[in-house]
Amino acid sequence: MLFDHRTYTCRPGTLPKQMALYEEHGMAAQQRHLGKPIFYAITETGPVNSYVHIWAYTDAADRAARRAAMQADPEWIAFLGVSGEAGYLESQENKLMVEASFFKLP
Repeated sequence: MLFDHRTYTCRPGTLPKQMALYEEHGMAAQQRHLGKPIFYAITETGPVNSYVHIWAYTDAADRAARRAAMQADPEWIAFLGVSGEAGYLESQENKLMVEASFFKLP
């Protein structure tokens, strides 16, 4: 299994606005193509003004196919435009990870 671990950092004071924007304009389109995330959370301590989400894929080909379908979805494209115009996001970090040999998702 391949996990896509993404961390986004927002400008100070804009995290609640980014979450509301995603919930209203992006979440349905993203989950339509990627399924439900394994994890979606807001940072409580450490690098504040950030949030993390983790998506699971069978393998790199599965990830590529699902993400390509999402990138072609007009609703997702519209969300990217609205998000870009809002300007809340400051940075993004992506990590592709695989399970440790002794770990399996429940």
